[in-house]
Amino acid sequence: MTWLITGGAGYIGAHVARAMAGAGESVVALDDLSAGVADRLPAGVPLVRGSALDGNLLGRVCAEYGVTGVVHLAARKQVAESVAEPTRYYRENVGGLATLLDAMTGAGVRRLLFSSSAAVYGNPDVDLITEDTPCAPVNPYGETKLAGEWLVRAAGRAHGISTVCLRYFNVAGAAAPELADTGVFNIVPMVFDRLTRDDAPRIFGDDYPTPDGTCIRDYIHVADLAEAHLAAARHLTDAARPGDLTLNIGRGEGVSVREMISVVAEVTGDRRPPVVEPRRPGDAPRAVASADRAAATLGWRARRGVREMVESAWQGWQLHHGR
Repeated sequence: MTWLITGGAGYIGAHVARAMAGAGESVVALDDLSAGVADRLPAGVPLVRGSALDGNLLGRVCAEYGVTGVVHLAARKQVAESVAEPTRYYRENVGGLATLLDAMTGAGVRRLLFSSSAAVYGNPDVDLITEDTPCAPVNPYGETKLAGEWLVRAAGRAHGISTVCLRYFNVAGAAAPELADTGVFNIVPMVFDRLTRDDAPRIFGDDYPTPDGTCIRDYIHVADLAEAHLAAARHLTDAARPGDLTLNIGRGEGVSVREMISVVAEVTGDRRPPVVEPRRPGDAPRAVASADRAAATLGWRARRGVREMVESAWQGWQLHHGR
């Protein structure tokens, strides 16, 4: 087996590449380096620089490296950007996936692990989100991920491709400082960024129907997420278990925004109180995964806690941004 990881030099992609290569899997990465960093990849993992939108390149890579499975991570992923540029998101996320599936079909590649998102659910009013919770995305990013799942399953049926769609919840942390997220789009790096600028952390709304009034989310350590990819890839490799799977990847535990900021304060030593600002449109009061299906199907469960996420992310932040 040789696995092609699209977006393999990105924050999540490099963790997946490291986990899979470290477990003895043969891996090749494809990345245009618009957001990825080549040095994140472990030694021995080749990097092909190029776009997942380039069908001819994808076909050549599959042939040259003898690719037998694909982990598709390359995508646009910022909610606000998707609202401002919906056509770009549909073109790159859904159109790019269609291009990949055509290339896979032409090359005879019959295994696909697709990076999806909890954004497909929208804002369901449930304590735990299961894979059977109705999908009702509330922004173009979530729409493209749901459309991507539909496309993956349709192509799987038409061309005999075994598929797994992993719906990530909120990803944080780093397996090593050099692999840390360098963007400022999620709560942990956003709080770090505020503190580094000598500003107080922000809370968007403290009047939600939750114990402390702030939104509750399910956070997953990126190293646990990478191990989930390894488990899913090996599931796809088992010829006795073909077909399609859709799985939540989370811890099944809720952490409020205020609780997360408190952990950041403990780790950084910066205990200035957060500033409460008005709610942001579209924020659900609670979004926590049921991860039981992943445990039952893959034998995988998250092992790392919130403090480990914040501590590892802080080490990476200091390496990349300094303080």
